[in-house]
Amino acid sequence: RVRLMESGGGSVQAGGWLTLSCEKSEFQGMYCMAWFRQIPGKEREAVAAIDVEGHTRYAEPVKGRFTISGDTKKNTVHLNMTNLKPDDTAVYVCAADISGRCVLILPQGNSPKLDADLYGYWGQGTQVTVSS
Repeated sequence: RVRLMESGGGSVQAGGWLTLSCEKSEFQGMYCMAWFRQIPGKEREAVAAIDVEGHTRYAEPVKGRFTISGDTKKNTVHLNMTNLKPDDTAVYVCAADISGRCVLILPQGNSPKLDADLYGYWGQGTQVTVSS
């Protein structure tokens, strides 16, 4: 069974940056890999996703500040987070889909979906804390 392992979390001041990494335990091509975040007492929130063709999608709160990169066919996907805000404080969790359900097929080019229900593999998460 494929395991996902996150790293790179930490504590920074507002305006700072962090880069998270998600590594797969074995070579298994994924249609999509994504980042979600969980704040205690709140619903899990989508952050960003990347599909096997390199198309990306971002949740509105992180657009222009976060960048997802990597290769879903290889082992590692990254989330580069800049201009961090206290509201970004959360446990960031990596997820992956091997079924292909995560891909939105469009005439102008495919796009990964940000629906958590489409992702069948999840990591344990890494804490990101942003202080004001």
